[in-house]
Amino acid sequence: MRKTGFLIPIVVIAAVAVLSSIFVVDEREKVLVLRFGQIKQVRVEPGIGFKVPMLDEIVRFEDRILSLETEVIEVTPADDRRLEIDAFVLYRIDDIVQYRQAIGAGGERQASSDLSGILESQIRAVLGSQGVTSNTILSPERAALMDQIRDRADTRAEALGLKVVDVRLRQTNLPEQNFDATLQRMIAERDREATDERARGREAAQRVIALADRTYEEILSEARRDARIIEGEADAERNRIFAEAYGKDQEFFEFYRSLTAYEEALKGENSTMVMSPDSEFFNYLRSDQGSRSAEGERN
Repeated sequence: MRKTGFLIPIVVIAAVAVLSSIFVVDEREKVLVLRFGQIKQVRVEPGIGFKVPMLDEIVRFEDRILSLETEVIEVTPADDRRLEIDAFVLYRIDDIVQYRQAIGAGGERQASSDLSGILESQIRAVLGSQGVTSNTILSPERAALMDQIRDRADTRAEALGLKVVDVRLRQTNLPEQNFDATLQRMIAERDREATDERARGREAAQRVIALADRTYEEILSEARRDARIIEGEADAERNRIFAEAYGKDQEFFEFYRSLTAYEEALKGENSTMVMSPDSEFFNYLRSDQGSRSAEGERN
């Protein structure tokens, strides 16, 4: 009975010692075993671990992706339009040894503060770099800028044992005190762009008009040249036909020419002519007898 009473405390102490030397690593965390502040074990895989009771301390770190939201950051792009931007970052603890050495006992709060400083500085550096304007920040190029911020922040976060997974810019606003001035500057720039565009349009229109006028003159000149050639050929053909007709029947040819002359002379509303009745012009307007007498007289 006395032995049993003596063994029970020993068994209890041994059980407590064994249980206190065992720790469990969850799949959602990483563990460091510290002894007097010095790292003795690094456990990144889930499972059961052992430590020295009363001497070793278990420090657990999140192995899941963490998020951090920044305060409103004021940036000045290349076009001098000040913008207020807030962002959030997704990150995780990549190297718990480096993380412990860099952060110390400050834990996640200290890591968030340090990472916020890194993120803010990289946002200012990227969005304030040469060639980046407020229009660029608000355009589809925004995605490339966020990737650039993520890569630069990740490089600097390595010193903290952190891995930056993603960076997103959320709201982009103008400071209230600069809104009116910025709006007027934007209106002035749009007016200048519109004026330049209209000037380029007028210049292009003048070029088109000048080209059209030159083309018109060239076509008209060629048409006139072709018309003169055709008229000359037609006159030559007409003269040939007249000459051929004159050679076949001289009297009919003279009759035809006289009728043509009558038609041209008596054209229009005024058909009055003052001429001598003996003029040869009226030979074919007299009676047949008169015509024959005049012809006999000519013979």
